[in-house]
Amino acid sequence: MNKSVGIISAFLGGALVGASIALLFAPEKGVDTRARIKALLKSKGIDFSDDEVEKLVEQISDEEEN
Repeated sequence: MNKSVGIISAFLGGALVGASIALLFAPEKGVDTRARIKALLKSKGIDFSDDEVEKLVEQISDEEEN
């Protein structure tokens, strides 16, 4: 059972990263996209400051470039 939980967690984590990358590269203003990411995280109970969202965006962008 632990193996299936790990697989599901990995899948969900990958889906979240993929969705985040898709949002970042969508043809929408960066400010609007960051606001949507922040609202999504807040709806999931994760409260990020603007600086933390900016750092997250930079980290995802750096990982995508490599």
